[in-house]
Amino acid sequence: MSTTQSERLRELLEPLVTSQGLDLEEIAVDSVGRKRVLRVVVDSDTGADLDTIADVSRALSAKLDETNAMGEGAYDLEVGTPGAERLLTEHRHFVRATDRLVKFQLTEGGELVARILEVDREGIDVEVPGVKGRKATTRRLGFPEIAKARVQVEFSRKDSKDSKKAMKEEEEA
Repeated sequence: MSTTQSERLRELLEPLVTSQGLDLEEIAVDSVGRKRVLRVVVDSDTGADLDTIADVSRALSAKLDETNAMGEGAYDLEVGTPGAERLLTEHRHFVRATDRLVKFQLTEGGELVARILEVDREGIDVEVPGVKGRKATTRRLGFPEIAKARVQVEFSRKDSKDSKKAMKEEEEA
């Protein structure tokens, strides 16, 4: 049987989240002043829009009220999606980060910043950007080689799929 409050809450709330087509990524209960805050992070392969988040929030709130799982004290419920620089910890996170730039900390030491090209059960294929005019290179990383991985924010990307698609459409027109 689960012993921590977070584990009990996960067991209670995960079926509701998955029934909405989402994955329950994280649950955290924090104290903020005199109040407690229950933070629930959800995601899916296609992301989660504001309407979906609102629906999940209402369902979770009703279940929490019905079961009194948070006890008698006041608390705030916050439901959201992972941040832009999310930590990749599960296989599905790497799949969802395909075509994104990721900073890897390697188990044997060192760091690598590369774009995820493809993910399978054993590891990932990445593209390491070229430096000082050199071409990008590809590399294979097995999951055991990765100590930590975090998505990086890119404000402008010259070779994005959308810009390639737009260029192709302009050429065809």
